Amino acid sequence: MRFVIKHEMKGRIRIHVLQNRMTFGEADQLQYHLSIQPYVTSVKVRERTQDISICYTGDRAVLISLLRKFRYDTVEIPEVYLQNSGRELNEHYKEKLIHSVVLRMGSRLFLPYSVRAGIAVVKSAGFLWKGIKTLAERKLEVPVLDATAIGVSLLRKDYDTAGSVMFLLGIGEILEEWTHKKSVGDLARSMSLNVSRVWLRRRDQEILVPASEIRAEDHVVVHMGNVIPFDGVVTEGDAMVNQSSFTGEPLPVHKSKGGYAYAGTVIEDGELTICVKEVGGSGRYDKIVAMIEESEKLKSSLESRAEHLADRLVPYTFVGTGLVWLLTGNTAKALSVLMVDFSCALKLAMPVSVLSAIREASGYGLTVKGGKYLEAVAEADTIVFDKTGTLTKACPTVVDVISFTGEESDELLRIAACLEEHFPHSMAKAVVNAARIKNLGHDEMHSKVEYLVAHGISSTIEGRKVIIGSYHFVFEDEACRIPTGMQERFDNIPTGYSHLYLAIENVLAAVICIEDPIREEAGAVIRSLKKAGISKVVMMTGDSERTACEIARKIGVDEYYSEVLPEDKAGFIEKEKAAGRKVIMIGDGVNDSPALSAADAGIAISDGAEIAREIADITVGAENLYQIVTLKAISNGLMKRIHRNYRRIVVINTGLILLGVGGVIQPTTSAVLHNASTLAISLRSMGSLT
Repeated sequence: MRFVIKHEMKGRIRIHVLQNRMTFGEADQLQYHLSIQPYVTSVKVRERTQDISICYTGDRAVLISLLRKFRYDTVEIPEVYLQNSGRELNEHYKEKLIHSVVLRMGSRLFLPYSVRAGIAVVKSAGFLWKGIKTLAERKLEVPVLDATAIGVSLLRKDYDTAGSVMFLLGIGEILEEWTHKKSVGDLARSMSLNVSRVWLRRRDQEILVPASEIRAEDHVVVHMGNVIPFDGVVTEGDAMVNQSSFTGEPLPVHKSKGGYAYAGTVIEDGELTICVKEVGGSGRYDKIVAMIEESEKLKSSLESRAEHLADRLVPYTFVGTGLVWLLTGNTAKALSVLMVDFSCALKLAMPVSVLSAIREASGYGLTVKGGKYLEAVAEADTIVFDKTGTLTKACPTVVDVISFTGEESDELLRIAACLEEHFPHSMAKAVVNAARIKNLGHDEMHSKVEYLVAHGISSTIEGRKVIIGSYHFVFEDEACRIPTGMQERFDNIPTGYSHLYLAIENVLAAVICIEDPIREEAGAVIRSLKKAGISKVVMMTGDSERTACEIARKIGVDEYYSEVLPEDKAGFIEKEKAAGRKVIMIGDGVNDSPALSAADAGIAISDGAEIAREIADITVGAENLYQIVTLKAISNGLMKRIHRNYRRIVVINTGLILLGVGGVIQPTTSAVLHNASTLAISLRSMGSLT
């Protein structure tokens, strides 16, 4: 690629690409290729000017070399990324806005009044027809009000006023449609599947392979707690599948041989072998977009109330118009009331505010599945944290493997990794990573793996029953015993670590000590949340009392609960809600799913279990808990903006009505000022909340 450097400073460079014209697809190719480089921190490609701004770390020469070697025909880009980038959408609406403004200004400057009048009459047909249809449905709503204002202006031969009203209504519709489609697109892309590896069934063996290698008619195995990566027919197994994010069904659905499984749904219990029918990701994206656009999830209760209030105010506007005409006999004064209605501003500004907040959140790596969840976060006074992978780092490590049977520690770690690699939990990942670092191969040696939520895993290896999990599961549920003469060793297991217990044939074989360090920012985040309005911070964990107490003391939570089960977390949240509190739940594991579902706003950590991300209302990045503080700031800012918009709309429109009735301003001026103020409030509502 040929280019020139236009501006440069340490860690940032802006270049101009030397080519005749850059298409949207080429801009997306450049954007994707540069953004996936490990040393590129941010990149922005402007296809219109053919400029690229790049922020990077490390050696400048490496970046320059990459740019020089770039060729559009040699770079592979996921088709879904190109299809759904949103770049063409933005350009389309920019052009629509510019086109509308240029046409309006041009007609005012260069067309005679008679021609402008004819254009106004023709354009009014659409608005009048919409108003008539609304009346035919026996509704007295905003379209009727718009049609009446335009119709009365035409009857009075005030074509400029009619034209101004239609122009500003058209601009408002473009802005609302643009904001809505962009926000929905951003949300849908962030919700699209991001499955990197899947279990492929070959000759009665499960092999972990990249998802990109899967083809139609391949058989993939999906274990409990995992997302189904492809549409397909179930060929083996029984499972309860959570389809709530896809179909809206609140309860899991039973799937067995012959049933059809949908990509993006999650197995809550059991496992399935699926014959893949569709491997493309765009179908899933389209389904999500359709679901979001039809779903009431996008609307907060404040937004819904604003829309209902807007429609309820329409009759009062007509009554006010009639009263002014009866009392004054002045058509111009009566028309001033008709030109200034509260409903237009309410119906436009509120949805724009909510959708802009969702879009802003996505810019911070926060996926919010609807406006009502931002409202719930703003109103929340209680926040419940799971410990492992949430308050502690998402990358725990194995510190020691203590053998109790004389077997080599590495062999016991290999067995543990063989079982744990099937389940997406941070503790399981720690075991698998430890085995990988030691180059301990663990090909499938076991029979069917059974996973018990919040307890552990059970299977059979070479005819021997093997279980791994919590103390409660191994010693209380499974009644395993400590080998003779090993009690003292067991009593002296190092404290301060999380422990996984491995038992073979109901005899303790090993204790795996896992270090799960607290996130450095955890304490500061909790203090920031309290400043932002959270009055009660709770930590819940399946760990021992000793470990939980120490972590709670260090990070400064108000309450903590140890050795809890999934139903305990959900039960606590229901009890808090019954007491009149608004509750946020933050977790990352399969065992957090019931609590995430029960909370007013469930927040999942992005690299946690798939089922947690699917059930949760909001997903935050795993890198930094400060994203939760950002989410709270955006939510609080949204509620303040909505209430501020209410006040502005009431003050401005009341003032305009009084000025019109008093004869200070003409209906044309009222219409222009009303619509201009509505657009101004809507544009301000699209600004940053943080």
